[in-house]
Amino acid sequence: MKKLSALYVVIIALGLLFVGFFPGYYYYHSKFNYNSVTVKGLAEQDVEANLAIWNIKYVATGNNLVETKTKLEKQTDAIINFLHNNGFSDSEIELGGVETNDLMANPYRGNDPVTSRFILTKSLTVRSNQVHNVAETYTKAGDLIDSGVVFENQYNSPVSYVFTKLNEIKPQMLELATKNARQAALEFAKSSDSKVGKIHFANQGVFSILPRDDSNESESQQINKKVRVVATVEYFLE
Repeated sequence: MKKLSALYVVIIALGLLFVGFFPGYYYYHSKFNYNSVTVKGLAEQDVEANLAIWNIKYVATGNNLVETKTKLEKQTDAIINFLHNNGFSDSEIELGGVETNDLMANPYRGNDPVTSRFILTKSLTVRSNQVHNVAETYTKAGDLIDSGVVFENQYNSPVSYVFTKLNEIKPQMLELATKNARQAALEFAKSSDSKVGKIHFANQGVFSILPRDDSNESESQQINKKVRVVATVEYFLE
């Protein structure tokens, strides 16, 4: 009985050994019985922003809350008229809320007399596909000072230029990146006396939107941009 049990143990052990051996054996040979080359293909395309977002923030101060609010409303009217005169419609103008700051309510204020108790701040955002018109109007915003507009910190806020049509150019850019990757594989195959076969693995990579020109401005501050993608492709070699 003990001999029979020992025989069962040996049979089971051999079975487990073969079960582990054959998959590993075939995996080993499947990995080493083919040659491949991994290459990268770059594609770049110059694009132009198709959306401009201009945030304008302005301030009114005074000791009477109602009068200060009236001053702020006059500034709002002046800015909207300025935008209308420069070709922007109401659908491109978004009004924000009013922020109220009562200096007398500040428990940490010093003993200095308060010349203007209330500070009211309001924001107005221009969202427009008239990218070049926004850029041109942006440079003329200082004219609003003559109309009594008091901008917060600076006479106008930066404009962000956005490219929103990335999905429209992705297919042709991926096609170009793959084509360039294959060209690199062909050059490698030529030097190694091989032939490029089918694709074994491909990774499209990440699309990046970069500033077209090297300057101190960030990508969002430039109308002209560059879209880049690097595709990684592994080809069989024959």
